[in-house]
Amino acid sequence: TAFKGMERNQNPWNVSQADRMKWAEGMNVPTIEQNAEPEILWWVGCAPATDARAQKTAQAFAKILNAAGVNYAVLGKNEACTGDSARRAGREDIFFGLASQNVEILNEVAPKRIVTTCPHCLHTIKNEYPAFGGNYQVIHHTQLINELVGAGKISMNLEGDNMKVTFHDPCYLGRHNKITDAPRDDLKSAGIEVVEMPRNGAKSFCCGAGGAQMWKEEENGTARVNEARFAEAKSILLSAAGPSAGAGTVAVGCPFCLTMMSDASKADGGNIQVKDVAEIVAERMK
Repeated sequence: TAFKGMERNQNPWNVSQADRMKWAEGMNVPTIEQNAEPEILWWVGCAPATDARAQKTAQAFAKILNAAGVNYAVLGKNEACTGDSARRAGREDIFFGLASQNVEILNEVAPKRIVTTCPHCLHTIKNEYPAFGGNYQVIHHTQLINELVGAGKISMNLEGDNMKVTFHDPCYLGRHNKITDAPRDDLKSAGIEVVEMPRNGAKSFCCGAGGAQMWKEEENGTARVNEARFAEAKSILLSAAGPSAGAGTVAVGCPFCLTMMSDASKADGGNIQVKDVAEIVAERMK
């Protein structure tokens, strides 16, 4: 089903390309047609554009960019899936088609820098598109947030509850691309205490959705990967918070991780929140 979606509608959710910008309704999000020479091209990604939960990440990040006065644009209906899941699952033919199409559009736009809201998009555009003639400077949204805080473009409201958060490193952010400090710095700059799970950074444990597992029918083993990871997060949050405090939050930087950790939290009773770093920063922004 995911492959059909990629072939027919350029995304594994099989949502029409005509609906690619629905997430931004009522918000000021300029497309490349409206702002032809942006400083930053935001590659939104399929999940933040089409998945109901991940759309909240895109909306939060748009709020941050607008508050900071960033000169940016999105590709809108011209953006297609990067093909990451197709390549991981062995469908090189689908990946080839999507990569060729995306590189052609990106080379026409010639972006100064690309920011992605998904580590899978980041990895594919940055490390795999050069083989297709696409060489770009690509950063993750947590890195751009870090830049904006450092430049004084956004300021945080540091009053309020002493929120305990543990950050779950997405595989394609920490292990594959060595980006581990930016998301933690974002949380700290928002006045949040970050507590670490034993497996973190480049040695993090997967949420269970990478390598196209997100789309596969389940093959039952001894335990679900996402529930095993969530148990680690819960254990560290509860031991850090103490009996009187709230249950805490698992912060993520990837739409797949957001889905997997949210599912595990629901299965556990839903007391622990799961949020993207951008959502937490947007809530704390002045």
